Amino acid sequence: MSHLQNKKSLALKDLLYKALLLIGTVAVIVYFLPREGKFNYEFDVNKPWKYGQLIATFDFPIYKDSKVIKREQDSLLASFQPYYQLQKETEKKVLGRLKENHQDRMKNILPSIDYLRYIERTLKEIYSAGIVSTDEMSLLQKDSSRSVMIIEDKLANPRTVQSLFTVKEAYEYLLSNDTVHYKRDILRQCALNDYILPNLTFDKERTDAAKKDILSSYSMSDGMVVTKQKIIDRGEIITPETYRILESLRQEFIKRSDSIEQQQLILVGQILYVGIWILFFILYLYLFRKDYYKRRGSLSLLFMLIIFYCVLTSLMITNNILNVYIIPYAMIPIIIRVFLDSRTAFLTHVITVLICSITLRLPYEFILVQLAAGMVAIFSLRELSQRSQLFRTAILVILTYAAVYFAFELITENDLSKLNIRMYTYFALNGVFLLFAYPLLFLLEKAFGFTSNVTLVELSNINNDLLRKMSESVPGTFQHSMQVANLAAEAAIRIGAKTQLVRTGALYHDIGKMENPAFFTENQSGGVNPHKNLSYEQSAQVVINHVTDGLKLAEKHNLPTAIKDFISTHHGRGKTKFFYISWKNEHPGEEPDEERFTYPGPNPFSRETAILMMADSVEAASRSLPEYTEQSISNLVDKIIDAQVDEGYFRECPITFKDISTIKSVFKEKLKTVYHTRISYPELKK
Repeated sequence: MSHLQNKKSLALKDLLYKALLLIGTVAVIVYFLPREGKFNYEFDVNKPWKYGQLIATFDFPIYKDSKVIKREQDSLLASFQPYYQLQKETEKKVLGRLKENHQDRMKNILPSIDYLRYIERTLKEIYSAGIVSTDEMSLLQKDSSRSVMIIEDKLANPRTVQSLFTVKEAYEYLLSNDTVHYKRDILRQCALNDYILPNLTFDKERTDAAKKDILSSYSMSDGMVVTKQKIIDRGEIITPETYRILESLRQEFIKRSDSIEQQQLILVGQILYVGIWILFFILYLYLFRKDYYKRRGSLSLLFMLIIFYCVLTSLMITNNILNVYIIPYAMIPIIIRVFLDSRTAFLTHVITVLICSITLRLPYEFILVQLAAGMVAIFSLRELSQRSQLFRTAILVILTYAAVYFAFELITENDLSKLNIRMYTYFALNGVFLLFAYPLLFLLEKAFGFTSNVTLVELSNINNDLLRKMSESVPGTFQHSMQVANLAAEAAIRIGAKTQLVRTGALYHDIGKMENPAFFTENQSGGVNPHKNLSYEQSAQVVINHVTDGLKLAEKHNLPTAIKDFISTHHGRGKTKFFYISWKNEHPGEEPDEERFTYPGPNPFSRETAILMMADSVEAASRSLPEYTEQSISNLVDKIIDAQVDEGYFRECPITFKDISTIKSVFKEKLKTVYHTRISYPELKK
């Protein structure tokens, strides 16, 4: 009863986790999606209208062309006078500082009091005219302003720009206003630039208000389209006037979508759209990929990729950053194909592209181009084991992008001179970014507990420390493992299993024998057999321990979980039959302690671990054949594998009888090749 309750509790927790995953994914994606409405029509002057008949669904004005608006507004603002605030305090502070400095040091420089009075009089004249900063004067000249409004005591009076001083002009005027009576050399010694400060500051608020008043009477439109009025029909050429109407419709559509009610409708629509696709994806995993559905590492990787690409696309669209076609969407199926399988890779790619497409103005061409690139990425990268494979895939993806987009342009454009060359630059950048999948695979592998083919290839290098040590300490076992690897890899190729995984697992499946090499027949020499001094139970335990010792070595050398699975399952829950049968023969009528003769297991749970169990048993048994004939090899293979099937070793793995039959055929062919009869060379007669 308690077992059933625990099972129900775990099922409820798992269901809650999946529900939270669904809600969380939808919430994150929708949060970043842009809310503004989209006008999903592409149009240009002198091109045919590609869509159906367009009827106005609301009244809207026909806006003037932007160039016309700018020209007419510039004409209205030609005589506009910006506002400046006169700061009287500046003049008072400067003149006060001048008097203080005259008492301290200037009286020793100036020959008479007349110089001081001249300076005071001229400064008052300059400040009365007005001083602006050099930057402000540059802006006035740039805007071709002839006069400004000076605000003094809440009253605004016009003043010509020519009558204003800059700081530099005021200084020159002070030195040269009366050179007959006052010498420049003496005035220069007085540091007069310290007394010249801008006293006119730009009043942005009043200037903007004045501009607004002038432009408020200006009409941005010069016509009107009423509800149910036909705008254009399919195939009609877009004239400049029709283009202006369509552009006006686009502007009005975007304005109306900015309302709170429209924003709420868009939000609800986005939640439904994203939620439906994510739900479909979870249902696919539940129905067709239960191993991924149950494994949180797989789920985390899949949903992380979907969320990352959707959020990245939304941020680029919202902030108008570069172009979304530089994002390497084909990296999604590459990563998933390497770690999981092709079908899941394609479906994940499709769902991500469909969700991202709703952020774009032209979703259809985006979907077509991305789906084609994703399929090519999957087809071209069956098993990633070398960097050159990824480089080849990147080239093929670039060519696919270019070909599909070019085809789309030929269909939609009527002028080859108007092809969008810039897009092909984006495709090239996309391919370059796609190469970053190689280092990214390593990071994802460590983060989510996967094992890529790249890692498996590196582990299968016989020059690495563990395999080299194995070849030196247990050469017989090493040769056995090499033969098993060849048998298992060929069988994996024939039934469509993971070849590199089987090959690497076979190389490491017997590493535990390094702990007690002399207790295994293939490593014994000189007729010495240490089992003679042990009981059958003790001998069985020594042999069985090579599995647990192998797992300890795998843990010590940080071997992936996928390789540890081969170590633990290559004997499954089988028995050490030699010692088990010998014990029973010596103790007739007695029942032994089964566990003392049984491997810890578990039994194989994948096609790859099942292949290794068969290959290991067949290769080891083939060494004891008295003669190697086609019949003896065939009988041996059938006998061993049929016995494993009968004992139920493969009940927990998805291997079929057809697969097993194919594996038998492969083993027979390979063993006949290995043990073929060689020609006897004749002796030279003397």
